Amino acid sequence: MQYDFGTLPKVTVSILSPGALRYFVPPSLDNMAEGYVNGHFDIQGQAVDIVEVAANLAQIGVAKQGKFGRLFSALGHDRLKDAHAIEHHYDVSNDFYRLWLDDAMVYSCAYFPSQTESLQEAQNAKLDHILNKLMLKPGERLLDIGCGWGALAMRAAQKYGAKVVGITLSRNQHALARERVALSELDNQVEIRMQDYRDTDPRDGQFDKITSIGMFEHVGLNHLAAYFNKINTLLKDGGLVLNHGITSTDPGSGVTPLGAASFIEKYVFPNGELPHLSLALKEMQTAGLETLDVECLRRHYARTLTFWSDNYERHSDAIRAVVNETTYRVWRIYLAGCAQAFSQNWVSLYQVLACKAGSGEQLNPTPWSRAYMYKDKDAGFG
Repeated sequence: MQYDFGTLPKVTVSILSPGALRYFVPPSLDNMAEGYVNGHFDIQGQAVDIVEVAANLAQIGVAKQGKFGRLFSALGHDRLKDAHAIEHHYDVSNDFYRLWLDDAMVYSCAYFPSQTESLQEAQNAKLDHILNKLMLKPGERLLDIGCGWGALAMRAAQKYGAKVVGITLSRNQHALARERVALSELDNQVEIRMQDYRDTDPRDGQFDKITSIGMFEHVGLNHLAAYFNKINTLLKDGGLVLNHGITSTDPGSGVTPLGAASFIEKYVFPNGELPHLSLALKEMQTAGLETLDVECLRRHYARTLTFWSDNYERHSDAIRAVVNETTYRVWRIYLAGCAQAFSQNWVSLYQVLACKAGSGEQLNPTPWSRAYMYKDKDAGFG
């Protein structure tokens, strides 16, 4: 039996058994995603169209009053839980991520200043935008917390002449980043460590600049003050830190509409928590960091995720060859769903530039104008 809800439907749902209908009652995003990834029904169509249809169903069928849970719930955090969460999210396989990320495998929001950039161009522009904001100079010591596969660390060394320590809890990222550093002959400038940020010891030397890109989402709302306080202890007087991270658009730090919560927490991003920007700024100030500049990149992340989702669709056969069907479906819906979430302002992303708080001029090295952030730095800042 077939039911058509339009003359040219973009999405076809095949119900495989009567029991599958329970995932549409109510048609929350959690319920429908759960049914799809576990094979209770099939969906044909582009992922972005599938998520749009699901969101429309949820808008109609899920009561608008009340809350449907946090995007990431407030959970306990400790070293073991955090390490397992990172492993769950980032250690699917390097081959998996390579199929839909850019060539440098930058897994964070890109930057599209003219809206015409390719994904690769936009990721390079993001790395430069961050390093220019930090006024990174040759010979300066940079700490990259949550260094991923090493793209920012290598860019900072190659283009800006910095000496970089990158840290990660992902074994796959650590291995590939070290391999890439060696192949680029940057061993004398870049060190990639398998290390928890809490174990970075200021007695081993403070840093001129610190970056935290897509990292503080893993820290936990109740641990933000300690996280930023750790950064403060690692930062030299006159140093700068840039925190680039996803935030909740709910003032209470995390409520999302239409039930997109438990699916993400269960399948993709365990132990993640999103603070509202106001909470992040409060905890930075509490930890002794003065906010100098705040930039919203929400629209940039929606575009980035659309690129990733399109890449994922184009390489679906190759992706299915390296992961099982459940993992394939989880990430297919996750990427397209996140693109929808950012485009609809359910979540956002901010870059926050800060220095050590205080009245001394030596603590804040930035010019009195933001113009320096937008100059073309072919050879880095200096």
